[in-house]
Amino acid sequence: MSLQPLSELPEHNLSINRALLSVSDKTDIIPLARVLHQHDVEIISTGGTAQKIREAELPVTDVSEVTGFEECLDGRVKTLHPIIHGGLLGRTSHQSDLDEMKQLNIDPIELVVVNLYPFKETIDNSDCTPAIATENIDIGGPTMIRAAAKNFAHVCVLTAPKQYDDFIASLEQENGIPFTKRRQWARQAFNHTAHYDTHIANYFNTLDTKSEEQPEQLNISLPKSQELRYGENPHQKAAVYGYQEEFIDCFHGKQLSYNNFLDVDAALRLIADFKDSDPTCAIFKHTVPCGVASDENLTKAWEKAFQTDTKSPFGGIVAVNQELDLDTAKKIDEIFTEIIIAPSYTEDALSLLRQKKKRRLIRQKKYLSDSSEQQFRSIFGGALSQDLDFSILDENDLKVVTKRQPSQKELRDMLFAWQVVKHVKSNAIVYAKDQQTIGIGTGQTSRVEASQIAIAKAKEEGLSIEGTAIASDAFFPFPDGVEAAAKAGATAVIQPGGSIRDDQVIETADALDLTMVFTDKRLFRH
Repeated sequence: MSLQPLSELPEHNLSINRALLSVSDKTDIIPLARVLHQHDVEIISTGGTAQKIREAELPVTDVSEVTGFEECLDGRVKTLHPIIHGGLLGRTSHQSDLDEMKQLNIDPIELVVVNLYPFKETIDNSDCTPAIATENIDIGGPTMIRAAAKNFAHVCVLTAPKQYDDFIASLEQENGIPFTKRRQWARQAFNHTAHYDTHIANYFNTLDTKSEEQPEQLNISLPKSQELRYGENPHQKAAVYGYQEEFIDCFHGKQLSYNNFLDVDAALRLIADFKDSDPTCAIFKHTVPCGVASDENLTKAWEKAFQTDTKSPFGGIVAVNQELDLDTAKKIDEIFTEIIIAPSYTEDALSLLRQKKKRRLIRQKKYLSDSSEQQFRSIFGGALSQDLDFSILDENDLKVVTKRQPSQKELRDMLFAWQVVKHVKSNAIVYAKDQQTIGIGTGQTSRVEASQIAIAKAKEEGLSIEGTAIASDAFFPFPDGVEAAAKAGATAVIQPGGSIRDDQVIETADALDLTMVFTDKRLFRH
């Protein structure tokens, strides 16, 4: 049989005579059923939904009475019947369909209200097994939703309680459901089933994909979180998608912009690596840390982080890993800071910080490392996918390759510098001492140039490289980088190792009395 499209879709308001209600989320289903009853709409329903409607003393017909076929297989088959789907797919503006429906004793159904088994909530439960997950895959629901959405010109479909008020208003004020509303809810219905199927597909991908493999197909379905004023630049339209509210609450100041979201993301990733550290403050500008420090309290951590670069923080982002107190808030308030991120704020700190109405204040609700997401980036023709890296090294992960062993202070400084350099764009160099960044060189095409910039910025701020540890996000390909670090005053080096000239680099470090450790892990950030 070939497809026979109508010459055009009927756009008149749709009168509702019969409605099929079958919902997992029964929020507000009774008020809706009551309105339908008041408008003389025949209500058909299934299982628990029918029982709830009946308990509200509203008339309802079981689907099994309509089909003449009892539900079977533990409820797996309820609505999958030609009487139901003929009623949903019949084009009541098309005489041929009407004749065939009459011949088959199929009555049209003008309204379908369906939402689906909570599959995502089921698989999020740690006790979920493949058997439990499989049984929570809804079949009849998506089939009815897709049928009604396909036939939106003749059928209205609702998939969420938040749509009910709008539907009732149209029913009572518009003398039927307008075409534009039916098409709008059909679009939302197809997005609803696509989102549902994405979770199912991704669940099966996790079952059949080994932990070291990426899935065969990348399925992403994220609801629009916010419309943004513009993208990176004012001429670019933009929006943000997903569940940012699970991680942050921007409770004061203007709406976050596109660039703000990028900066906040970078800050949250770094601070996640310091969640178990001493009080830590990180200052970001354009997704790059321009100062990071840890100390016995946040005020000292802020002062040390700010010393790294006293110019770039203007208009930047500050993130801390402890409750933000008044003393620290006063220090931060001395310069223009666009965004402050903290797990909590003292009342007096909030009272001060709220005085600047445009400054955005964010409460961090949970660390990014508490989720196990993949990281994606769009590229020509598609996207790249990789595992997120929230691993933290300790001294047991380090291999000392020089003759001189590091002191405990040098070990601490190297590990601190390593945690920071992970968040600096490649080629990345970080000099650090006493849990404070002394110089940061970022985003250079030459590792030596990155080191030169870090040294130059430290000198500009009056900070000494003497006695620092240097961290490099990738191996030193030649001895010149190590020579430059030693000449500047560094005494310890932490780097991945792996160069074909490692022997030359180690020999140079020994000759300069440096101590050097290999991490056997590269930290490129392109």
